[in-house]
Amino acid sequence: MKRPLLLATAIAAVGFAGWAALTYPAVGKLALDADARIETAIGGLKPATVDVGDSRMMTWQGGPADATEAVVMIHGYSADKTVWMRFAPHFTDRYRVLVLDLPGHGETPFDPALRYDTMSQAQRVLGALDALGIARAHLVGNSMGGFIAAQLALHHPDRVQSATLMDAAGVIAPQPSDMDQRLARGEGNPFEVSSRKAFDDFYAMTMAQPPWVPGITLDWIAADYAARRESLARIFKDFHHVDLLDARLGEITVPVLVMWGDRDRLVHRSAADVWARGIPGAQLVTYPDLGHMPMVEAPARSAADIRKFIGHHG
Repeated sequence: MKRPLLLATAIAAVGFAGWAALTYPAVGKLALDADARIETAIGGLKPATVDVGDSRMMTWQGGPADATEAVVMIHGYSADKTVWMRFAPHFTDRYRVLVLDLPGHGETPFDPALRYDTMSQAQRVLGALDALGIARAHLVGNSMGGFIAAQLALHHPDRVQSATLMDAAGVIAPQPSDMDQRLARGEGNPFEVSSRKAFDDFYAMTMAQPPWVPGITLDWIAADYAARRESLARIFKDFHHVDLLDARLGEITVPVLVMWGDRDRLVHRSAADVWARGIPGAQLVTYPDLGHMPMVEAPARSAADIRKFIGHHG
């Protein structure tokens, strides 16, 4: 009896090892999802879908039922709503909060039949506002999300109470970023990773003060980026340097806060001055110690600065 038992134990061990090898990155996703569920629940946010016509967008929504103002958070290229999970709860005490997964990102699927330029994505944001009965909103957008927020501020000022452009794409920076230099050398888009080493190099470009993340979760994120390489390439082609706003900044009339991390390696700090000088009355807040994603690197600090700003434009 001992020999069959040992054999069964060995087979089970081998099977478990195989399962663990195959599912290891997925365990990292489970850890991230569990963290997001806990933190958003504590922060008063709940998941919900919103039909915007050509997509069903996954969102987090929260805030008082009788809130008279709304804050909408728009993530950047390749990111998703989880980048706001420690930032958004700083607003749910007073504001109606809507955190989006744009099509092609997070839990909102990529559809090759869709267009992913910022004007198309801006129309989907408007579709979400319409579906939820939000007439006007304070927009907070990071990177590509800032570009989308600026498009809405320019083309639909009646729907925008204020716009915070956080390390926003959408204008030509006078000085090239590390990413710009890489693209100019023909080294390819750093977001299109094909290995863990490539992901590590890319991840180091995204933040100067990244929060601690378990290694198993970073492994899953790296694998997810590799799996999305083709869709990310398509999205980048649709929006990167398309419909730039340099020549139209003077037409933006809504209150604008330009927020930037001085150590941004993806969109150079000099772009902040283009936005701030070009938009009449724009305010500028910079962080010498932060990189491309202040809402992740310093959620409480950046949220306090934005609350102060939108508090003057209620």
